[in-house]
Amino acid sequence: MQNPISLQNLKYFALDMDGTIYLGHQLLPGAKEFLDYLAISGRKYVFLTNNSSKNKQSYVNKLQELGLNANVNQILTSGEATALYIKARKPKARIFLLGTPDLEREFVSHGFTLTSSSPDFVVLGFDQTLHYDKLTEACHLIREGVPFIATHPDINCPTAERSGYIPDVGAMLELIYASTGKKAKIIGKPYQEIIDVLLEKLDCRREETAMVGDRLYTDIKLAENAAICGILVLSGETKQADLMFSEIHPDYVFAGVHELAVALQQK
Repeated sequence: MQNPISLQNLKYFALDMDGTIYLGHQLLPGAKEFLDYLAISGRKYVFLTNNSSKNKQSYVNKLQELGLNANVNQILTSGEATALYIKARKPKARIFLLGTPDLEREFVSHGFTLTSSSPDFVVLGFDQTLHYDKLTEACHLIREGVPFIATHPDINCPTAERSGYIPDVGAMLELIYASTGKKAKIIGKPYQEIIDVLLEKLDCRREETAMVGDRLYTDIKLAENAAICGILVLSGETKQADLMFSEIHPDYVFAGVHELAVALQQK
């Protein structure tokens, strides 16, 4: 494989969290040192998550509990990315939103009006408050031609409950598609729109930006779709053997972010 850009030329990093920086409630080896090196070398980084049910502060709290010095400006959720995507196209839009109270507050903070009356967009997030009336109204509006946007495509969300998973946005999208025959515009990983938002947020260039993550089909596929550098770490879901059968190809592969930090420091 021919690497399109040297690691040393990368200045901006989009970072997955679970499986990349931490695993469950444990910081992964070398993660703090990796982030410290990015900071002292003048590189910028943002933590990227598809979970649109929580606000940025909840991720900051978790990272700080793990001993990392994070702030809200270093978090980009698919919920915020969706809000910024819509804001760039129609500021002060009227939104029929299926989402948690945290996601509702995110959209209100960007100047949107949340309403079921003549909305400009129907937006589906990870809605743990979803009820039948809200779902029915969304389907009516989508059939009537209101543009339909979803924060991310994940079918299941990992959880400590029973089987280990609960239905996520992707499962809700399938239900709505079965009822309406309409598909949503999706913003989160692996769709490039979330990187387009990130590039504008950080004011950075595509050729200087990398996505670092542990999943081929979300993190590295996102890098492919967005034409940025894809760096796979084997500290989470993906294992070395998976690469043999994958049609998704990272630009670089490291055991973890500690090894990535070492490589970044090489001349």
